[in-house]
Amino acid sequence: MDLHALIRAGHGSTATSRRRFLQTAPLAGLVLGIGLPGAGRAAEEPKKYGGDAMPHGLRDSPKLFVSITPDGTVTIVVARSEMGQGVRTSLPRIVADELEADYRRVRVAQAPGDEPTYGNQDTDGSRSTRHWFEPLRRCGAAARQMLEQAAAAQWKVPVAEVQARNHEVVHAPSGRRLGYGALAAAAARLEVPPREALKLKDPSAFRYIGKNDPALTDGPVIVDGRSKFGIDTRLPGMLYAVIARPPVLGGKLKGFDAAEALKVPGVVKVFALEGTPPPSEFMPVGGVVVVGKDTWAAIKGRNALKIEWDDGPHGSYDSEAFRTELEAAVKKPGGKVVRNEGDAYAALAGAAKRLEADFYVPHYAHATMECPAATARIVRGACEVWAPSQSPQAARDRVAKRLGLKPEQVKVNVTLLGGGFGRKSKADFVVEAALVSKEMGGQPVKLTWTREDDLHNDYFHTVTAQHLEAGLDASGKVVAWLHRAAEPTIVSIFAPDPKVLAEFELGLGLTGMPYQIPNIRIENPEAVAHTRIGWLRSVNNIQHAFAAQSFIAEIAAAQGKDHRDFLLALLGPDRKLDPVKLGEPWNHGESPERYPIDTGRLRKVIERVTQEAGWGRKLPAGQGLGLAAHYSFVSYLAAVVEVTVTPRGEVIVPRVDIAVDCGTTINPDRVRSQLEGACVMGLSQALVSEITFKNGRAQQDNFHQYEIMRMNAAPRRIVVHFVDSGSYDAPLGGVGEPGVPVIAPALMNAIHAATGKRIRRLPLRDQLSAPV
Repeated sequence: MDLHALIRAGHGSTATSRRRFLQTAPLAGLVLGIGLPGAGRAAEEPKKYGGDAMPHGLRDSPKLFVSITPDGTVTIVVARSEMGQGVRTSLPRIVADELEADYRRVRVAQAPGDEPTYGNQDTDGSRSTRHWFEPLRRCGAAARQMLEQAAAAQWKVPVAEVQARNHEVVHAPSGRRLGYGALAAAAARLEVPPREALKLKDPSAFRYIGKNDPALTDGPVIVDGRSKFGIDTRLPGMLYAVIARPPVLGGKLKGFDAAEALKVPGVVKVFALEGTPPPSEFMPVGGVVVVGKDTWAAIKGRNALKIEWDDGPHGSYDSEAFRTELEAAVKKPGGKVVRNEGDAYAALAGAAKRLEADFYVPHYAHATMECPAATARIVRGACEVWAPSQSPQAARDRVAKRLGLKPEQVKVNVTLLGGGFGRKSKADFVVEAALVSKEMGGQPVKLTWTREDDLHNDYFHTVTAQHLEAGLDASGKVVAWLHRAAEPTIVSIFAPDPKVLAEFELGLGLTGMPYQIPNIRIENPEAVAHTRIGWLRSVNNIQHAFAAQSFIAEIAAAQGKDHRDFLLALLGPDRKLDPVKLGEPWNHGESPERYPIDTGRLRKVIERVTQEAGWGRKLPAGQGLGLAAHYSFVSYLAAVVEVTVTPRGEVIVPRVDIAVDCGTTINPDRVRSQLEGACVMGLSQALVSEITFKNGRAQQDNFHQYEIMRMNAAPRRIVVHFVDSGSYDAPLGGVGEPGVPVIAPALMNAIHAATGKRIRRLPLRDQLSAPV
């Protein structure tokens, strides 16, 4: 069975043994479609990669994605979710370019959650443009050729004599023209041309692909308030609900008293919601539901509840104590060996100089601007949902499973997402809305999470402790590299007892280290998950890049060497590395032949960003430049952060330069926006963001405690530099996630350059005013 199909069938139950899980169970969202060892693929079946390997694959038929009305209006269906990354702008423009459509006459429609029809719809893992670029080009080209065939048939001329140009088909010999609207009905009756017969545009003829266009499809309606995010859904006769959920992983409801809650004006009903015990994957954890005539009444009613919880085995979870436990684990040899070349321990023992450092990254929350919210109603045995979902098919499957329906009896309407970052690919909040509607006799119900709910019951980014050691020879060359990382795994939400990282987590910046070092050993000590763990923008790359890129800067500084020069030397000669041979068989689900790790591309972004940032220039006391580079989501990025540290320890970031090689860019302005947002997120994680736990409970309630970077603290300039392959034949990389990991290490390296203080624990907070 496909790795992801099994989890969609709901097999991530407590009855699943760890061995059974590792053989057959799937993951979802960011990790959709990856295979763990022993996943049961027939030996003779060729291995699939990219979009073809995703559940339900990809589609390229114009009859699915393109419709044209008699007045010539072209509607293009988008099957991925819009959460601010511009997917409802970039993907339609790919189709429109090959279609030769006038984009002023193009409308965009959102597909419901229906992967058997539309192909894979999971908006995770920086895959939307990477996977859909070629299919959507084919879709547009097929529609264009069908319109040309229809025109040629009507004029009774050879199809070679006609050509689509800017929303009409022209017969050059006679000068005749027909608009797309006049040809649409006849074209729709034709067969879709086979893939081998398609004639794609030469890139020199592109009108939209690769061109800067800051306009967003949804920009006007967002600005004037007409946009519809999940939380904006309104239906006639709608009720509103909130839930008091167990505050601790695996906690159970012992009892509750709703008497005072029912006295609150507007409260309609209070009832217990059965949860799924860990590992609950994307299913609700249960709790007490308060239904009201408006959200405020429901919240006030919830505040009046008297609830007794059984916290269970994780009620003693203390993140500070767990940090000590993880740090002790990485200090001693042991753990699963996930990469081993040469003999790192022997090389360390015989090194002329030996360096070591320890790093810590806390839990982070997604903290999307729009908290999870979903609306559901059940009519004549069918459930319809409106939700800001990154994975609408996953939501459809889970609603169907919990309600005992067939998937075709569930419709998931995808709204705009007020941020996602991986949180909204988990469907627990969608299932909750459906269950409350069922309890209310099918009446439409909007289920809303407050910010406190969001921060207390998130799928948190994992906490991590890391220990690194390097051995240098007499010339200062690194001859040994030891890296231990202990971090609870995302697999813990799917299986009952995993304690080490899965292949995909190892492949997120740990095992694929591309530096030319003869002796490398990477170990993964065990770590137990005490809260729900999920993927957050760039996932494990965050901590792995922070440790490795900070440590490389330390090695350079210990020898009095320039960090950039040392980093480039450590890369060695330009090479194309097979990820599989580096212990990274996942490779983001892409072919290792098509997507090798190319050290030459990493070198170029380092050279470009340091050139643009003026690396090596003299700066006044208290100012510094810091560099970091990283390969993730099959893209190459490097950043230089400029920092000023005041005598009081205040950190000011005047400028950040980012160089990116993600292959050829489809919409440069969207790439630029994504990297600007990633920069702010990375700085937030580095400076102020942190979730801590005491007594099993998240301690942060809202943005006064879970801080993110404010506008006045944001960089005054973020400059993005494209290192473009220039060829549309080259494979595309990801963009949404790779910008985050380079920011924290670049910032901390800049702080060291400015102050001489080395920061190895995130977030920074007051470490510059305290002993380091």
